[in-house]
Formats: sequence, C-alpha cells, structure tokens
Amino acid sequence: MKNKILSLFFLAMVVTLPATFGQGITTSSISGKVIDDAGEVVPMANVVVIHIPSGTQYGTTTMDDGGFQIRNMRVGGPYKIVVSFVGFQTTEETGIYLQLNKTSDVQIALKASATELAEVEILAKEEGELNAEQTGAMTNIDSKQIQNLPSISRSAKDLTRLTPQSDGNSFGGRNNLYNNFSLDGSIFNNSFGLDYATPGAQADAQPVSLDAIEQIQVSLAPFDVREGGFTGAGINAVTKSGTNEFKATIYSYMRNENMIGKKISGVDVPNLDFNTSQTGVSVGGPIIKNKLFFFINAEAERRNQLAHGFVADNPSNSGANVTSVLESDILAVQQHLISEWGYDPGAYQGYNHETYNNKFLAKLDWNIAKNHTLSVRYNMLDAWKDILPHPEAIIGRGPTSFRLPFENSSYTINNKIHSIVGELNSIFSTKFANKLLVGFTTFRDTRDPHSAPFPVIDLFDANGNLAITAGSEMFSTNNVLDQDVFQFMDNLTYYTDKHIITAGFNVEIFKFNNSFNLFYYPWHMFFGGVDEFLATTSADMDFNQEVTDAQQKPFAMSEVDVAQIGVYLQDEFEVNDKLNVTFGIRIDAPMYLNTIAVSPATQESANFDGFVDENGTPVTVDPSILAFFSYDVVTTYWV
Repeated sequence: MKNKILSLFFLAMVVTLPATFGQGITTSSISGKVIDDAGEVVPMANVVVIHIPSGTQYGTTTMDDGGFQIRNMRVGGPYKIVVSFVGFQTTEETGIYLQLNKTSDVQIALKASATELAEVEILAKEEGELNAEQTGAMTNIDSKQIQNLPSISRSAKDLTRLTPQSDGNSFGGRNNLYNNFSLDGSIFNNSFGLDYATPGAQADAQPVSLDAIEQIQVSLAPFDVREGGFTGAGINAVTKSGTNEFKATIYSYMRNENMIGKKISGVDVPNLDFNTSQTGVSVGGPIIKNKLFFFINAEAERRNQLAHGFVADNPSNSGANVTSVLESDILAVQQHLISEWGYDPGAYQGYNHETYNNKFLAKLDWNIAKNHTLSVRYNMLDAWKDILPHPEAIIGRGPTSFRLPFENSSYTINNKIHSIVGELNSIFSTKFANKLLVGFTTFRDTRDPHSAPFPVIDLFDANGNLAITAGSEMFSTNNVLDQDVFQFMDNLTYYTDKHIITAGFNVEIFKFNNSFNLFYYPWHMFFGGVDEFLATTSADMDFNQEVTDAQQKPFAMSEVDVAQIGVYLQDEFEVNDKLNVTFGIRIDAPMYLNTIAVSPATQESANFDGFVDENGTPVTVDPSILAFFSYDVVTTYWV
C-alpha cells in the first residue's frame, strides 16, 4: 500500500508540473499623438524620448494618423520627450515616469514656428488605478513605494500584499503554488513545486534583496498573451540599473528579543534568545557615460533563535509552554539511547536554530546604439536554515503541548541558486520593435540531517499521542533536488495606424534530478511508551546493525526532463480615443523529453479501481505516456 501511495504521489507531481511555467514583462511603453494648433494630425514628426538618468534614447516618427508607439523602454524615469517637425517649434516635456508593463499616453500639440514657445502644449493622461491602456486587475509598486513602505521581513511579500485580493502569498484565494514569479522577465519559480512561494523560501530567504528591486507588478487577470503560467497571480520584479550618477547605499537592520512581543493571545511566551540582522551594500553608476552602466548589490542575513519554546514537565515548571512529557521520562530515554547504542539524540529543550543566507546581484546595461539596448543580470543565493521535524506529515514529530522531539531529529535545508539572464530590446523602425530574452538558472536544494545515521524512534503516550521522537529525520536522508531551467523568448511587434500586433514564441526547458529516500532507515514505534522502550536492549534490537544494513541500499534518484513551447499572436486595436480592443491567441505545448520506466508497483497503482472517464466508464492509465498538449485563447475588450 505504501508503494502505491508513493507512486501515485510521484505521478501526480509530474503531471502538474507544467502549471508552473510562464514569463513576465520587464519594460514600459509610451504611446501618443501629435497634432498642430488647428487640431490636425502631424504625420512624420520626429519623436525622441530620453531616459534622463542614463541618457538612453528611444526614437520614432509619427504615423499617418499622427500617432506613435515606443515599447521595450526602461521602467522608472524621469523621461524627457522631444518632438520636432519642419515648420513647427521643437517641444520638450520632462518629469515623465513609466511603470512596469504599463503604457503612458501623451498628446502633443505643436505650434507653428511664428508662435511663441510658451504656448506649446503637451497633454499627458494622469495614471490611475484604471486607465485605457491597462487590461485586467493589477497592482504596481514603484521604487519610491519600495523605499518608503515599512517592511518587517524586507521581503516582496510585504509589498505584494498591497494587492486588494491578496494576503501577500495567496491571490484570489488560490494556493501560492499557483503563482508565477519572474525576475527581469525570466522564470524564477521553484518549478518542481516544493518551495512555498519563491525560490529560497524553504530556507526562509528572499532570492534577491529588496534594495536591488526597482519595481514590482502583480497581475491577477492581465489578458495579455505574453503573460501566462498562473491561475493565482503573476508577480514580476524588475531589478535596478545603473545611471550616469554614482550612487551607493549601505544598510543594516536588526531585531532582538527586546524588540518583539512576549505574549500570544494573552499567554506569556517569553523570547529568551532571539536576534536577526540584515546587512548589505548597493553600488551603481556609469562605466561609460550615456553608454554602459553597472549595478551591484550584496546582502547577508543572520538569525539565531530558540528552536521552540516548549519544556518538559517537572515540579518547578509552570505555564502554557509546559508539555505533558515528563522530564524524568525524556532524560531516561536520552540516557538509554546513549548507554545501549552509543547514540546521542541531543537536547530536548532550550536549544537554538539558525538561519543564514548570502545573496549577490550584478547587472550591466549597455546602450548599444539609439533604439538598441542590452541588459545582462547575474544573481546568486546561498541559504540554509535549521528546521524542526515535520509537524504534520506521517503522524507529525514537531513540538506540541504533548510532544518533544530531540534536537538531532531536526535537519538543515539548503537552497542555492545561480541565475543569468540577458535581454536585448530593439526598435528597428516606426513599424517594428523586438524583444529577445535568454536565461539560465540552476537551483540546488539539499537537506542535512542533524542526526548521525540512526533509525527513527517514536514513543507514544497512554492517550495514543506521539510523545517523544528521536533518531534520523525520515524525510531528509540524501534528500536532493537539482533543477536546471533554460528559457528563450522573442516578441516581435508591428505598428500600424490603429493596430499594435505582437507575435512571439517562448521555449522553456526544465531538467529535474530528485533523490527522495523516505524510510531509508528503519522506523520503530513503541506504543507501550517509555516503559516499553526502556525494556528494549541492544540485544533485542541492534539499531546500529540496521543502519549498516540500510546503507547497503543505493539512494533513489528520479530524473525528469520537461519542456514547454508557446506561440502567440495578439492585436491591440485602437478603435477610437475612447475604445481599445485587444484580442489574441496563445498555444502552449508542454512535453516530456524522456521516457519514465514503469515499475510493476507503479503500473499496479495506476490501474487500480477508481479511475473513470467523463462518462463514468472505468479506465486504466499508462504512466509511461506523460506528454500532452494544451492551449489558451485570450480575447480582451477594454474601454
């Protein structure tokens, strides 16, 4: 039965993997119309938009209807718009800021050369929560908000919870595993599905420092074929870039037991030993003015705190944190393990756990030529955290009012990430623009049991509750997950007087190697409790020999290579000044690149009674056939 459950669990995990695929958008756009003082459109006017901090220039000319479109622009600002045409005065407007994945709309009225410059007028639509260029529910958090809003954990969660439909992780009531997190437009999920929200979350680490983030956007229903891979929310973060001005920041945040509460729901729960700190530095500036820029951020986080606040029951203890486990019993179990098998299970209360992570990000931005920019970003995370035994899975071994685990039944989770992504944005003419993105990310997740190799020992109390647990953490023996993720995306945009047509494709390749060795060491349950265990000697059960025998078995390793190819086409149609219609189609084809060998146990599990089709007819499943095809059709009408 156990093999059936594990086989079905693995099969379900593999089948649901493609739900995590998707990409984000990293740039902003400007659209507008140029008219003369009589209200007539001005075709072929020259439009230059300059990102003042870096000198990056974007240029185009107006079309027959006087309109212009510029995409693939750096977020933020300020920007300056310069418009010129023969017979008219050159006009300038500054103080324009662009938000991630939003289009700022401007209307420019030119005056004839004989007219005083003071009468030149540029009208820009004020950005609000609702505007004609925004499709679907979304929340934008810009750099000023990131800098000014309070954040206890200095994590993206403290900002994404500004979304009305969210608590920071769950959006629209969906599990956080249904979110898609992207960094600079590249895939930045833990695609295997084990992390809680973002990579590094198992070690309670943010993959990128908040000080390195320029803007964050949360999309719940974007109605844009370029975005996908989520049914909760698409969370896209864009990192900072250097400018023509050298800037540096040094920061440090800390808390200790004197700065946090000591009561929970009126019950005294003192924090006897707690401290946490985050320290970092950011530096950015020009390598070649107006041409080449750099930005670097490095951050270290350290945390040391009591692993749990529960204590064993003895005559001198009182309070809500006193368990039903007698201190005399747990001391007797500890000594029996040492004397009979030479195994030290560690402390049972008053010990600390640590959290540690270092993160680094480096980014280069190159203005290759007017209308052509290249950005390359590298970042890494090295994080680990001490974790108590699992509180719920298979009975549960975490500390409660009736249970105390020994210290060495804990484990350390390790999350390591290396990621590099390059993005080339080009405007070829008034009619064509292109965005090319290539990225590669490696995730290395491992566990280190605190225990020396030893069987799992569980002792139950008279009420049938697991009261004392010792030995190896059963989920952590050679628990390894290696992930390699490659992404290639290209979007080509074509402009006409009334249409913006985008055609693109996206290729994502995932390689997973997973070693999971549940029950690698034997599991012993003593339902007679402490008395039964103390009556058991090494002559009755040779735990050390069981370890030797278990280590003759090879560690399990599952290798799965999957991919997804997406193609899409979208038309943004400006019917008039008050009506925009967007419609498009996207086809995604997930596929498996290797053949999964079917064991008899897996085949038996897949064919058990209970699988039926849509008509209720019993069917069998061949788990070796794991390729399927899906598509999405997106049609949006926005007024």
